[in-house]
Amino acid sequence: MSEYKGIKGFQVQTRTEDPVPYAQALADNPYAGAWSSGGDLNQGAYAVQAVGTLTAGLKTGGYIAPTTATSNDTEEYNGTSWSEQTNMPTGLRYGNGFGVQTSAVFSAGSSSPGGGTDYFDDALEYNGSSWTVGGTMNTKRRMPGGAGASETDGMLFGGSSGSPDASTQQTVSETYNGSSWTEVSDLNTARYNGLTSAGTTSTAVIAAGGTSSGSAVTNVEVYNGSSWTEVSDLNSTKASSTIGGMGTSTDAVVVSQATTESWNGSSWTEVAEVANSRDSAAAAGNQSNSRSGFLCAGNPAPLFAKTEEWTFSGLDPSTTPAADYADAITGDFYYNSTTGQFKTVNTGGAPIGTWASTNSLNSSRSGAGGAGTQTASLIFGGMLPPSTAVTAVTESYDGTSFTEVNDLNTARGYRVGGAGTQTAALAFGGGSAPGADFNETEVWNGSSWTEVNNLNNARESLGGTGVTNTAAIAAGGYDTALRDYTEVWDGTNWTEVSELNAVKAYGAMGGTSTDSIHVGGTAPGISGQVELWDGSSWTETTDLNTSRSNLGASGTSTSITVFGGYLGPPGKTAVTEFWNGSSWTEVNDMGTARYDAAGTGQSSISALAAGGFITDETGVAEEFTAADFQIKSVTTS
Repeated sequence: MSEYKGIKGFQVQTRTEDPVPYAQALADNPYAGAWSSGGDLNQGAYAVQAVGTLTAGLKTGGYIAPTTATSNDTEEYNGTSWSEQTNMPTGLRYGNGFGVQTSAVFSAGSSSPGGGTDYFDDALEYNGSSWTVGGTMNTKRRMPGGAGASETDGMLFGGSSGSPDASTQQTVSETYNGSSWTEVSDLNTARYNGLTSAGTTSTAVIAAGGTSSGSAVTNVEVYNGSSWTEVSDLNSTKASSTIGGMGTSTDAVVVSQATTESWNGSSWTEVAEVANSRDSAAAAGNQSNSRSGFLCAGNPAPLFAKTEEWTFSGLDPSTTPAADYADAITGDFYYNSTTGQFKTVNTGGAPIGTWASTNSLNSSRSGAGGAGTQTASLIFGGMLPPSTAVTAVTESYDGTSFTEVNDLNTARGYRVGGAGTQTAALAFGGGSAPGADFNETEVWNGSSWTEVNNLNNARESLGGTGVTNTAAIAAGGYDTALRDYTEVWDGTNWTEVSELNAVKAYGAMGGTSTDSIHVGGTAPGISGQVELWDGSSWTETTDLNTSRSNLGASGTSTSITVFGGYLGPPGKTAVTEFWNGSSWTEVNDMGTARYDAAGTGQSSISALAAGGFITDETGVAEEFTAADFQIKSVTTS
């Protein structure tokens, strides 16, 4: 008896367009923050205080622009417009606060007209409709940092208790519980004036920038509920500008004049700039992440009443794939109603993906060795700017940021050979200067390097690959001349095997000690030559489309992506090419053209390029992420 599906068949999806791999869609529409215009304040001001979120903001006090009269104006923001509320009991400028629109505290700063050092020290509590005077601070001051979740859970820190400010700057931190202030651990660096902050005292607080000893600083500290710890510095100073920020101690955004920086818990990245550079402004926003907030008031004159809104747009990686996103899933069969064709999604084809910036190396360099994968790499050695010294520095990459770990025993650069993984790597060859070449080999066990048996032939600029530190291959290189040497590592010794078909150096490799590929280099002159190793001999195969040396690579002998490199005059390139085992296809370029980057990765659809030479040695790093698939039309022929 026939089955129902044999009679009726099965349903086929109908789509108006072909699907795109999520990696490509994310690159086409990246999730990123940007500033846009918001509603104007009713009373223009500067030296103001603000708390709350993008859709429930609160602004108080400041100077009534463009005068020097102190304001007690209070306004609430709904994400579109500002509305006047009950005024503060006293005017306040250069103070700070914490909380949300319906539960906030403001204190510190000055309440008297004009200048002077009669600083305000009572807590002004706002419940969303009216004000109450609360507890008195232990230390009077102005221009402190502030952060907290509500009028019963907040803190102020730093500031200046007199004039001149530089001689009276403070480290004092005080928490507020809704009725009284308590001194807690001091900041490590005394500071005031533009001290930006984010977070809550029930979780953690971050204090960034400000002025210390009369100079703008980049120092950043995190409070964990009991003490302050210094962490990575800002990229640029934040002082005489904006107080406040948005987010948490591990996911924050701070803004100063025109620059906005994002914090991921380990490092800072400059992101979109505000449309209108200003100082003496205030910023506030989401207390659970850095995805939304506002900036209001400030100098100069055209900006007294202006508001800018911070929001994210694009595909959010945290919701991969987005609910309304049709991902390219291998095995799909569908009907494209636009082209009138039945289609399938198959594996194979050139990877469709792009390069995206990630956090930079801590130590800028070129010609370093690398091992591991895109999200778990080890970068070691290299040449320091301006290409006159080599280093032993080793850094570990976790997919987000680089961390310095124990150094190599022998400092070296000039394209160090590398193989293995982040926790079990092999470093070999390299040099300390032209003609000063090494045969030293070192093994990494996840915490330290150990010297083991040397290469038979000392050389720099050699190709190297291997997925473990017990099985690797080193090919080509340069000592006093270009070489065709090939050596295989078995975990104990290097053994000379069949030579390359051509002498060459500065090439890239991928694969294993028994099945690998050597790509490009100098042979002599810039070369596009490609050779395959089968465990016993080398065979020449199809050349690169773009001849180059000093390039990076990730993948195997049948599926590899190579990137960047040196073209000879006019120099560096961003070109990326993919090898499918028989031919080369150009795919999306790197974001930044460079050569002598450390390339890591064991897959053609997932690579890391770290450092290299742009106009000098750099620490800039990029990740290549792609999908490996083909969309094919179904025919009846």
